[in-house]
Amino acid sequence: MELDRITARIKGHIPAVLGHQQFMKSAVLLPLVQQEDELHVLFEVRSETMRRQPGEICFPGGRVDPRDKSAQDTAIRETTEELGISEAKISNVYPLDYLVTPFGMIVYTHAGVISTSEQFDPNPSEVEEIFTAPLSFFLENEPEIYHVNLQVKPEKTFPFELVPGGENYNWRTSHIDEYFYIYGEKVIWGLTARILAHFVEMIR
Repeated sequence: MELDRITARIKGHIPAVLGHQQFMKSAVLLPLVQQEDELHVLFEVRSETMRRQPGEICFPGGRVDPRDKSAQDTAIRETTEELGISEAKISNVYPLDYLVTPFGMIVYTHAGVISTSEQFDPNPSEVEEIFTAPLSFFLENEPEIYHVNLQVKPEKTFPFELVPGGENYNWRTSHIDEYFYIYGEKVIWGLTARILAHFVEMIR
């Protein structure tokens, strides 16, 4: 291949996360609602019938659909479907940092405002209940953080003979930080708590 063709190919490339085509992509919305004189954060409790993470607390969101124009559109669409509200009641939606997890997932996070003048009608197949917590609670209380170690375990057919050290190769170790907020009897943890902590860091 000629050098000119190589440089032209590189010059026109738009960088992304390496291997992102194989990652599952989802988008979520951190919803802010005004209640009386105070801003609250709205949460969902996932239905007990959900295949993944039943009963856990989360933000509205879901998988990016090829028909969605952007990840932001995904977050808004999923919010309307899960909370049973019209898109017109969602405003000031802006992107936060996105997360790349060790489990092959990219999560595009957003914050936005939901007007409380419209009655919520949660989708029972996805949402067990909704609740809110004052934003001030999260500004005044730091999350608890715990480490989860990740273990490297090559498959049985891994060609150890091709790497220096063979079966004694010194694999790099890593961990993930799991965040927890305890609000009354509600336990907000995992990606939801991490996104919330990031949002709080941004607005402080």
